[in-house]
Amino acid sequence: MKIGDKVRFLSETGGGTVSGFKGKNIVLVEDEDGFEIPTLITDVVVVETDDYNIAKVHTSAVPDYKKAKPTPQKEVELEPADKPVTFRPPVEERKGGEALAAYLAFVPIDVKAMTTTPFETYFVNDCNYFIRFAYFVAEGNSWKLRFTAEVEPNTKLFIEEFEKADLNVMERVAVQLFAYKRQKGFAIKRPVDVQLRIDPVKFYKLHTFRENDFFEAPALILPIVENDQPPRPLVIDAKALKQQMYQGGDITSNDDHKEGRRNDNSYVRRYEDGQSKGKAPVRRHDDEIVVDLHTSQLLDNFRGMSSGDILNHQLEVFRRTLEEHKNEKGCKIVFIHGKGEGVLRQAIIQELKYKYKKYTYQDASFQEFGYGATQVTIR
Repeated sequence: MKIGDKVRFLSETGGGTVSGFKGKNIVLVEDEDGFEIPTLITDVVVVETDDYNIAKVHTSAVPDYKKAKPTPQKEVELEPADKPVTFRPPVEERKGGEALAAYLAFVPIDVKAMTTTPFETYFVNDCNYFIRFAYFVAEGNSWKLRFTAEVEPNTKLFIEEFEKADLNVMERVAVQLFAYKRQKGFAIKRPVDVQLRIDPVKFYKLHTFRENDFFEAPALILPIVENDQPPRPLVIDAKALKQQMYQGGDITSNDDHKEGRRNDNSYVRRYEDGQSKGKAPVRRHDDEIVVDLHTSQLLDNFRGMSSGDILNHQLEVFRRTLEEHKNEKGCKIVFIHGKGEGVLRQAIIQELKYKYKKYTYQDASFQEFGYGATQVTIR
């Protein structure tokens, strides 16, 4: 205690400021009226505020016998139901699960409404390893990360829900993964990096989605890795393609050509282009212009032409059509390209994404054109 400290009387209300000392045991306390009150040092206590009735006491100035002792807090015991769950059951391993097996699964939400139902995407881990994976979707020449997570052994994990309109940006997906076990030894597995082509046409066909071991509902299951081996890359058989063209086919297939063709009497415009046929690849139906890009419709004779030459000719017809109608805002043009390996369709989509960005496109009516046509709207 020193001169200038604020003090409170212990035996009565009130207090003041220390103005001096008288001997060893007396302190002079000046109250708010200016009077000095001699008081025993043991009868005052230093405080931190001018409110002497509720002031906080400095415990250092209080004798030990007057200091309040904290009341011990009784530990509240939680009911068993309120206690947090910290136990994790050990991972269940199954016989035959030591080889890596993982799948990408697409499950329709309403299998009875295939033309309108949205879909769910799952990652299926069908082995005894933990798997850390990343799921990507192609955007032109780059990739966009859509999901990443760890999946426990012999389980499946929901990734996302998507609509049919999203299929246009899901034509190519990729999955990268690596596998490991926790708290035990294991055989090292090679990391997996696969790219998969998603055929939008399959999402409109009920028979695409089949019974499986992972879901109660039918699902489209695409392997990422099976028996430690990823699937082979999707490639085009050039020999089979050439043989098909010599037989009167095209870059897609004869079946697609039959599936995508409509029989109607319509407006006709011909292309005069060297080997172009006398048939009209362009016709008008209702408010749409329909262009059949099948090789058999564009060329009388394509012997000796490479698949690249034929594809370039088909794309030239595609570009020329868009050029002729570029000033017709709102004009709808349907390009019949067939399904097949999807080479022509992919080339058309690339053209629309990078050369004709202002135009919108979508799958054409399946009831009228089958599963191999794209509708472009001039903007």
